[in-house]
Amino acid sequence: MKCPYCNHLDTRVIDSRPAEDGSSIRRRRSCDVCGKRFTTYEKVETIPLIIIKKDNNREQYNRKKIENGVLRACYKRPVSADAIQQTVDSIETKIFSLEAKEIPSSTIGEIVMEELKGLDEVAYVRFASVYREFKDVNTFMDELKKILDN
Repeated sequence: MKCPYCNHLDTRVIDSRPAEDGSSIRRRRSCDVCGKRFTTYEKVETIPLIIIKKDNNREQYNRKKIENGVLRACYKRPVSADAIQQTVDSIETKIFSLEAKEIPSSTIGEIVMEELKGLDEVAYVRFASVYREFKDVNTFMDELKKILDN
């Protein structure tokens, strides 16, 4: 780290501790050349994730939208709040593990369906019926047959 006083390129870390917000590290540093001390903060840099919608519009990733979709699919189902949060966490982990700056909403929809299938089959069918825009009973039945055949 460069010294802000003399611009020397080599400084020492004297003390490190979590900052008040808990999401960064506070470091006290000392310059070996001028002897002055200063504080730096280190935090994780997050890359904003952009979602490409069906109509090619782009919007920033919003975890709340996934939570709402999973909650609606699990409405009046015997699924605990903890299980729902773990499912949303798992979905989010899979999304960010793709390490892409832009992801089509269809990819996210498929990940959500995959996770819901393991959580609750009725929730899966509910989500699939909205996500896949079932036009009639036959497409709904086709999706049910896929579940029953597994």
